[in-house]
Amino acid sequence: MSTNFETINYEVKEGVGYLTINREKALNALNSQVLTELKTLLTDLIEKKSYETKGIILTGAGEKAFIAGADIKEMADMTVDQAKEFGELGQSVTTLFEKLHIPVIACVNGFALGGGCEIAMSCDFIYATNSAVFGQPEVKLGLIPGFGGTQRLSRYIGRNRAREIVYTGRNMKAEEAHRVGLAVWVFESKEDMIKGALNAFSMMSKVSPLAIETAKKVMNDGNDLTVEQGLQCELDQFANIFGSEDMKEGTKAFMEKRAPNFTGK
Repeated sequence: MSTNFETINYEVKEGVGYLTINREKALNALNSQVLTELKTLLTDLIEKKSYETKGIILTGAGEKAFIAGADIKEMADMTVDQAKEFGELGQSVTTLFEKLHIPVIACVNGFALGGGCEIAMSCDFIYATNSAVFGQPEVKLGLIPGFGGTQRLSRYIGRNRAREIVYTGRNMKAEEAHRVGLAVWVFESKEDMIKGALNAFSMMSKVSPLAIETAKKVMNDGNDLTVEQGLQCELDQFANIFGSEDMKEGTKAFMEKRAPNFTGK
């Protein structure tokens, strides 16, 4: 796995991956280097698939921002072709987060605007602190979201509410983000939020990693399908998992009244 990164940090401790966007002075803004390094890391994790890591906690360095957005200084002089390349890079990162076989919890402290909100929405779910601020303010710059915000935000909070957020460019504080379903939980502090994420992964460590992976795939794939097509996708994967060792171990352990020993196979 590549570890020679300048703008992100990644380390695994006690079975949990900690991924930090490390541009604190720039409020962790996304430039091409950050996105390229994220793409490299996520590609490596997917290719070297392992269940030894239960999941990943994604944060931004410092207290002011998760990710304040894309780097405006880099974007300001882009040509149309350069902008398309930049957008494709950003979209590839958000897609890789969704394709990753293990869950990712976005732990948002401070600003998660523009590309930051888009990165957070590509994770499996979002935890936030009271200081978290979400939004897609691109219209204020004469732009639109380019890393998936026009598509994912409506899936989180509904089409009409998403339109209002995108069209006005207004921000959502943590309380509103929780109320409309964007943030699952809101915590008093960043420390409490990380503890909450670790508690979630502790619960996940007791279940089948293959089942989590399969559920993640079905739920993400279902976003682009009709209900009927989604049900068929669910049925296919539900049946297929009956051929797994985890399913056999899980049902056997239940009948024997003991804790299962899942392997992800």
